[in-house]
Amino acid sequence: MRTPSLRRALPLAFALTLVGLLALPIGPAWARDPKLKVVTTVAPHADLIREIAGDRVDLVQMIPDGTDSHTFEPRPSDAKYLQDADLIVLNGLHLETPTQRMADANKKPDTPYLVLGDNTISPPDYIFDFSFPASKGDPNPHLWLNVAYAKNYAQLITNQLIQMDPDNADYYQANFTTLAGRMDQLDQAIFAAVQALPPTNRKLLTYHDSWAYFGRRYGMEVIGAIQPSDFSEPSPREVAALIDQVRANNLPAIFGSEVYPSKVLEVIGRETGASYISSLRDDDLPGPPGSATHTYLGLMLEDMRTMFGGLGGPTSMFDGIDSSPIAS
Repeated sequence: MRTPSLRRALPLAFALTLVGLLALPIGPAWARDPKLKVVTTVAPHADLIREIAGDRVDLVQMIPDGTDSHTFEPRPSDAKYLQDADLIVLNGLHLETPTQRMADANKKPDTPYLVLGDNTISPPDYIFDFSFPASKGDPNPHLWLNVAYAKNYAQLITNQLIQMDPDNADYYQANFTTLAGRMDQLDQAIFAAVQALPPTNRKLLTYHDSWAYFGRRYGMEVIGAIQPSDFSEPSPREVAALIDQVRANNLPAIFGSEVYPSKVLEVIGRETGASYISSLRDDDLPGPPGSATHTYLGLMLEDMRTMFGGLGGPTSMFDGIDSSPIAS
């Protein structure tokens, strides 16, 4: 029996290859397979990505919920996430310096950074304050507690995903539109809640210095933060000065943090008669993952009810805002 000639075998091989190609999936699943691998740092940023992208990206949140993002040091094993990443999303403004150093050393040369804070405000808008003094050169990085800034974060994420994965553009844009609408509701509700407070109660004393950009947008005066710039405990002299400040401003409540438990605030509350409320969050999402509250909007709604209720104001303006996950 004769073996088929090379000339006869080549068309057969070509035909088999063509059949195989025609059998491959087409459309978005084929255009973006494997999925974009996205790495980010803190929980609110991870949730904004999740709300917009759903399961159309593989998402890694490097800084675990409830961890101090300012002092977090990535583990050597985290380098693998950065090596594999197609996109690295950072807050910027020096929030995640150790993580960025590791990313600089390990990411692929063509993997872009999306730096949300630096692309939302410019140096004239930076706030330097109690825990972030100008002498240290690190501006307060907590932009996302200002809902208008967080909405810009979401827009930047959407634009980047559309650029890198255009076949899912309609999906990303639709989710952003829903999210932006809810953020606008929340933004207006916060303005209404501030106006409903007595003017003398529109003041905040917190443990961690997270609320500067929130205060600037909504007309709340941040009169102090307990945590010093080196993230240690305040000295007895500093505590005495804070007690005097709370008394002078007649504050009805002072606010601690889920992430930074502090007995200092208990002392200040006891000495001044102000209610000490320990559950204000800035980057620790409430509720279990997948629940209606375990989102950026859920974080903000819980904080707003805690804050304005503690300061003696109504909170009903927040009742109609949906915080449940958007992406399906």
